[in-house]
Amino acid sequence: MPQENAPQAPAAPATPARALLPLVLPALVVGVAAALLLLGVSEAAEALQHVLWQDLPDALGVGRYSVPWMLTVLTATGVAVGLVVWKASGHAGPDPATTGLDAPALPPVVLPGLLLATALMLAGGPSLGPENPIIAVNVGLALWLGHRLVPRVPGGLWAALAEAATIGALFGTPVAAALVISEALAGRQVKGALWDNVFAPLIAAAAGAITATLVARPAFDLGLPAFGHPGWGDLLAALVIASAGALLGMAAVYAFPYVHAAFARLRHPMLMLPAGGLVLGLLGALGGHLTLFKGLEEVGELAADPGGWTAGEFAGMAVVKLAALVVAACCGFRGGRIFPAVFVGAALGLCAHALVPDVHPAVGVSAGVLGVLLAVTRQGWVSLFVAAVLVASPSVLALLCIASLPAWLLVTGRPQMQLRADGTSVR
Repeated sequence: MPQENAPQAPAAPATPARALLPLVLPALVVGVAAALLLLGVSEAAEALQHVLWQDLPDALGVGRYSVPWMLTVLTATGVAVGLVVWKASGHAGPDPATTGLDAPALPPVVLPGLLLATALMLAGGPSLGPENPIIAVNVGLALWLGHRLVPRVPGGLWAALAEAATIGALFGTPVAAALVISEALAGRQVKGALWDNVFAPLIAAAAGAITATLVARPAFDLGLPAFGHPGWGDLLAALVIASAGALLGMAAVYAFPYVHAAFARLRHPMLMLPAGGLVLGLLGALGGHLTLFKGLEEVGELAADPGGWTAGEFAGMAVVKLAALVVAACCGFRGGRIFPAVFVGAALGLCAHALVPDVHPAVGVSAGVLGVLLAVTRQGWVSLFVAAVLVASPSVLALLCIASLPAWLLVTGRPQMQLRADGTSVR
């Protein structure tokens, strides 16, 4: 029998306010600066994208998204990024197939090349988002400047502030950053109460989010038809679609090391990246122009007309986009995987709606995004958050929480879409 008076482990002491208050100003500065850097790179990439995909083809009299133009621009993007990776100091950072949201601490000399490679990728059309490289750049800058300006602040805190600020700016809300931080803290031993540990990163995330909102007004609600009270059919649909999304995502995860090894045999970035760009051009020709780029604006086009494509067309776009994500990440393009995975999940959900009209588009899209993101990111809270925010319907959240359980069982303990240095999958 357990002893009633057995000694209990002492509760973690709370951090006094006088220890937290000095962190407010650094957190605010990092939050604003990280958001401005993200917005600056995104704005520059959009301007170059306009030139590459509108001004140039119009001036040359070729179709903006004709097959020859897609092959030309994506291959040329591979050449341009390959030159940066080859010649820039630090080769524009580590192999992107080996990195995730938890960014490595890169020396300052590497960061300009990584920024340039990211901007070229975003403009040229490969199916990756800005999150991983921009987080890495912001972390590197925060560590470098923080150590010089405020040396008493530990380096780990600077990295946490920069990561949280970038995530807050990406999604226009600090909630996603708080979920990422709490999930990371759950896997390690930390001192003090949870809110003491997230206090400064949450300030940075809020500063990044409000800066992005005031400057760019990001919006993630897809404007799908309003969803009322869920029924048993909605629950069944969410369970099936989320599980299907997880299985589809896991197919890409298992293919990831083999595709990476195929490109690695080319050995040189000036071979790997142009070859990857050519393959991406062929995939774009197969799936259409909506399967290019990071995918967020393209998801909006799909959601604006859920009945505008057949189930086969939606399924084709989902498969092509997922293949393009794998190729882009494996051949060396610098970018993240969250936004293209959102496109894959949304196309899968709309495919389900097209096959079974009784499946509500909001349920199909949110469940599909949830399942694919769980497989691709292995970030449970972020997957739930992104899936829910796309449809802006509180009643969907309960369905997603339940649907995440079988989907998580399909992905947990299995390989991740991230490789070790030796090319094997992280588990």
